[in-house]
Amino acid sequence: MTESARRKLTPGVPLEKPLLLTGNRDEERGFYTTASGGVAAISIGDAEKDGPNEDSAAVIPVNDTHVVLAVADGVGGLANARRASNLTVQALRKALKGNGEAAGRSLRTAILDGIDAANKAILDSGSGGASTLALAEIGPGYVRPYHVGDSVVLICGQRGKLKLYTIPHSPVGFAMEAGLLDEKEALEHSELNMIFNVIGSRDMRVEVGSELPLAPNDTLVLASDGLTDNVLQEEIIAAVRKGPLDRAADRIADLALKRMRGDDGNAPSKPDDLTTLLYRRHRRR
Repeated sequence: MTESARRKLTPGVPLEKPLLLTGNRDEERGFYTTASGGVAAISIGDAEKDGPNEDSAAVIPVNDTHVVLAVADGVGGLANARRASNLTVQALRKALKGNGEAAGRSLRTAILDGIDAANKAILDSGSGGASTLALAEIGPGYVRPYHVGDSVVLICGQRGKLKLYTIPHSPVGFAMEAGLLDEKEALEHSELNMIFNVIGSRDMRVEVGSELPLAPNDTLVLASDGLTDNVLQEEIIAAVRKGPLDRAADRIADLALKRMRGDDGNAPSKPDDLTTLLYRRHRRR
């Protein structure tokens, strides 16, 4: 990746309008501030494939207290995977447009309406494409996770406590939850990337979590499987739990890229598109 191929952004760019990353550049890295907190965003295409980055992401400020983050991963091997992930974040932006006064239940309804609209748009396109989704609804002191497929939402505390890790909608994800596989075994499993729940399916279902407390020292991570197929949970936590948010995002992305290149010995190495969003609340002064 040449330096000119990287989009350069001033750290802490104030974000008042929705930000969409739709795979138009080989690599995008930026750090933004919303009314409620800071967001580090990274999206990098798989250097080993000829096609475009099939991941998309969105940072959607709703009002002065609420923001919605989303990462969508177009399902590889299907036609128009990139279009499916693009449609997903675009439908969410449209559903949340003009919802500036919304909070709580009404915001949840708008999010679910957006996901349903994305599902319909992908099905109506007739392309056979599909997308996963990891989404976080962030409000005053809380976060609510939503997910479809194997993109994940993770929350860790400053001292390294894992407070949330969503379960991938996959045979391997469920086997890990049941204690039948540990994480290292899962990353070597032949069915690692098999998923059974996607946006773009007539039986799509959205897993909606409960509201969870989100402290100023907590770090929220949303990621496509380009991160989680190459970096272990404990490594993600160690990299992001403290220090400047933009540097934390760079650390986990650079580690994942190193693994994808096979430069880290016997560690997992699964080349893929990589997209991640990190968020921390502003501290009160």
